[in-house]
Amino acid sequence: MLEQTLELLRRNRIRLLKQAGQHQVVDGALLERMVNYAGLSPEDVVLEIGAGIGNLTSLIARRAKKVIAVERDRRFARVLRERVGHYKNVDIIIGDILKLRLPPFEKVVANLPYGISSEVTFKLMEQDFKMAVLMYQREFAERLIAKPGSDGYGRLTVMVYYRASVELLEEVDPSAFFPQPKVFSALVRLRPRRPPFKILDEGVFSDVVRALFQHRRQKVRNALYHSFHEVFTDLNLRKSERKQLIEKILPQDLLNQKVIELTPERIGEIANYLSEINP
Repeated sequence: MLEQTLELLRRNRIRLLKQAGQHQVVDGALLERMVNYAGLSPEDVVLEIGAGIGNLTSLIARRAKKVIAVERDRRFARVLRERVGHYKNVDIIIGDILKLRLPPFEKVVANLPYGISSEVTFKLMEQDFKMAVLMYQREFAERLIAKPGSDGYGRLTVMVYYRASVELLEEVDPSAFFPQPKVFSALVRLRPRRPPFKILDEGVFSDVVRALFQHRRQKVRNALYHSFHEVFTDLNLRKSERKQLIEKILPQDLLNQKVIELTPERIGEIANYLSEINP
């Protein structure tokens, strides 16, 4: 597959840009495993993000009912049409995945552009789908499954945990790509699920998670004080009044805990306390 990829790039005079995260998967066995991990069936409509020159697209097309292949780079889209245009079940969308209004789909299989991994993941968490098999930079994948108290634990961990179960499938060597990235990658499977704990207001929960992790090494009372405006957008209080309000709302055991040590469930408790008084 490497030789075929190089020939396609040469013939179409395409130079891949490492700084733009344009790394094509050239390991055929790995691509087969990605499709197998997704358990594709003839009933599935599959979204592929960053379809590139179609190394993965054609494999998905052979197993799925339909492929929605999104690619921003028009040079790649031209090659993509050349390679998979004969498949009647492939729709190619040229555009920025972060700006597109996505059509309905059941599954996602994608080698994500690493530079927008976070934004794409948050966007997917707002969609209705059954499963996603995604290629991430290994460090990013480790953040998805990080435990409270660890360096990788943060907003991403909590928000994805609330929406989906996360499974680290395998580590991927740089040699699986062309050009080879300087970092290892990882395949991850996301399965949307019912939230594992009750949240009164998901908007407040999202605001609280963002506010807390801006000060992840501080205690909850200090983190909320410093990011007060992120949660209480309509309250114009003096500094002393902010402190009093925070102390009044939350129990001491939560106020005294460091943000980085909070489980997602405990952060949910904080959000629910704040939801009850947030105007």
